[in-house]
Amino acid sequence: MPLRHGKAERSIQELYRDDPERGDALAFGRRGALKGAALAAMGATLGAAIPFARSMPEGTLPALFARPAAAQGASGSAAPQTLQMPGKGPLILQGERPLNAETPEHLLDEPVTSYANFFIRNNGGVPDAAADPRAWKIRVDGEVNTPLELTLGELESRFPVVTRQLQMECGGNGRAFFQPQARGNQWGNGAISCAEWTGVRLRDVLQAAGLKDSARFTGHFGADPHLSGDPNRAAISRGMRIQKALDEDTLIVFRMNGQPIPQVHGAPARLLVPGWPGSLSQKWFTRITLSAEPHRGQGMGGTSYRVPTTPIVPGSNNNGASFHDLESMPVRAILSSIAHGTRLPAGTRSLDLRGAAWAGDLTVRAVDVSVDYGATWVAMNVAAPANRHAWQRWTGRVALPSDGYFEIWYRGTDSEGRMQPHAPPNWNPQGYGGNPISRAAILVG
Repeated sequence: MPLRHGKAERSIQELYRDDPERGDALAFGRRGALKGAALAAMGATLGAAIPFARSMPEGTLPALFARPAAAQGASGSAAPQTLQMPGKGPLILQGERPLNAETPEHLLDEPVTSYANFFIRNNGGVPDAAADPRAWKIRVDGEVNTPLELTLGELESRFPVVTRQLQMECGGNGRAFFQPQARGNQWGNGAISCAEWTGVRLRDVLQAAGLKDSARFTGHFGADPHLSGDPNRAAISRGMRIQKALDEDTLIVFRMNGQPIPQVHGAPARLLVPGWPGSLSQKWFTRITLSAEPHRGQGMGGTSYRVPTTPIVPGSNNNGASFHDLESMPVRAILSSIAHGTRLPAGTRSLDLRGAAWAGDLTVRAVDVSVDYGATWVAMNVAAPANRHAWQRWTGRVALPSDGYFEIWYRGTDSEGRMQPHAPPNWNPQGYGGNPISRAAILVG
């Protein structure tokens, strides 16, 4: 829906991004409450009446236009380009070099994320598969009394093996919601998974090496090659505070959902640091070093995986000197029982909904849903996590008064009372921590 403004032509998405109130006036002829000719124009554009039009916030582009519909969604909506990989579902292709693919929310409708629906996040190339996975070596060095080099087989036989359901989320999940647009892959809500992981606790391995009092930070290394091909450059090499490394749920894992880890997800071993940015969960894991100072590897410092300590002007340049590392991820809910853009049969008067929610190191206290643009909210039932750091499934029902165009708004609240905001908070150049209330469009009849 291109709109002409002077000599320049802008899409409706661009117009609403730059000036939402003017977007209302030019696109639908409204200023203030949606009514009369403006209501008719918007309804015609959406292809249905808008039962809760009086509650639609001024300057808000309908979700049907603001967010790409799924392949089976509303007529006329362009489907995103999908990944073509044996064994993988139709993930949204975010980039081919490096390979990155997002899981549509409706494919996350399973308590434990399957290989088919597990999102892909790479920073470099995918290394060749190990000839003998059990002979794969992992080194522990730096501020330890006894540096170790252990094979995967030795790790499994020497330390207690545990299995946990653990959520892992890309630090840039939700980046697409920032305005002005932030740098990087434009993830929606689907750079998230909650698989069942089997491995050994990192703390057991570090304690076996004998941590010195000066061991305050970690640095992680993997076998993934830099895209330049330079063997002296790391694709990603991040680290964390020692407290997180010693958390009982921070693991060195070698099985995913009871099977050897697939190559694209880090075989034969990776770190799993649940609740914090997934970039810490080093794939193709080869080494961890302990140090007295924060690690300075690729992906550390500046604006990389860091957010402003005090707000900055959206769209401004910043070197990140006053930023701090993004650690525990913010609360977020997803809707998995119905795809954005779905058309339902005429006469549908209620919807049974379900999804998942998580909150980094915290838990989720509530999930609420609105179908009248936030005028009223319905509390959903939120289940307890399978274990600490697993996501929580939620279910509930909402009523629809008639046929027409509706938006399902859904938001989570964490155990400390923080609720998903209406707009992504704390704008930053690389778009971390964007967790606004989400909206899914549906057409009834």
